Amino acid sequence: MKAYFHLPDFSHHFMMNFILVSMYKNCPHFFRDGVEIASFFGTFPQSIWNGGRNASGTTELKFAEHAIKSFNNAGIPLRFTFTNPVLEKKHLKDKFCNDVMKLADNGMNEVIVFSPILEEYIREKYPNFKLTSSTCKRITDIEALTAELEKDYKLVVVDYDFNNKFDLLEKIPHKEKCELLINPCCNPECSMRSEHYRRVGLQQIEFCEHLAKNPTKPLTPKISTEMGCGCGDRTIFDNMKLPNNISPDDIWEKYIPMGFQHFKIEGRTASQLNMIETYMYYLIKPEYQNEARFTYLFNLEKSGVIRIG
Repeated sequence: MKAYFHLPDFSHHFMMNFILVSMYKNCPHFFRDGVEIASFFGTFPQSIWNGGRNASGTTELKFAEHAIKSFNNAGIPLRFTFTNPVLEKKHLKDKFCNDVMKLADNGMNEVIVFSPILEEYIREKYPNFKLTSSTCKRITDIEALTAELEKDYKLVVVDYDFNNKFDLLEKIPHKEKCELLINPCCNPECSMRSEHYRRVGLQQIEFCEHLAKNPTKPLTPKISTEMGCGCGDRTIFDNMKLPNNISPDDIWEKYIPMGFQHFKIEGRTASQLNMIETYMYYLIKPEYQNEARFTYLFNLEKSGVIRIG
């Protein structure tokens, strides 16, 4: 039984994930049976189309090209989180985002979408990219989710309010097209989630527009993305206690037998330490977690990603 994992982030966590891929290739016995690294999702900083989590900073196109080739040469597609919900038509011509799309336009890479105008633009201008429907759409009605699954998407990332509600999960058609977000840090049925995504999108635009006009000056954002909930400070161990968390045992014992195959681990802006523990928990066999953790940390320190000693 295969479990296809979609992992964060090909830019912010570039070396950390590149080392993970190397460990996956060279130490396959560490990994749970059936684990497949299906994609890395994320964005390169200064992408005005980005959504879900803010991505400030800048990226040289040489690094973007290097990251794309590095993961693609390992047989792993990248999925761009172009899920900004407040885009306008003027943003479609953004040079950086279009340059990145051209670099990745090889038939292997993918885009996660939210905005209808951006989705239409990508379908027309970059038809080689497979599209995934974003969880940012906040589809919490079973009939609306069913309708979304009938559309021309490779996958639909299911709102995690459905997690562990097995009476509803059983009713979902096309389970093979569903992607379940297994480690959400947000409170279940969060009333602020859509507003949070809206603010993230506005702040991303604010940052990118400021960068275009004042590339050497720091930005003090006018738009706050702070919701006062404290969810973003949760660790993997906090997440495990939430009712919408999906455990590794449940993936193999409940979800895969039901027909679900795709599982998303969030953490684009999480700390490296938190992501290491998350990978150990979900991807590595329990009896190998200590050895795998040491191997991972050793190679991360050797590569200069982290410093322990």
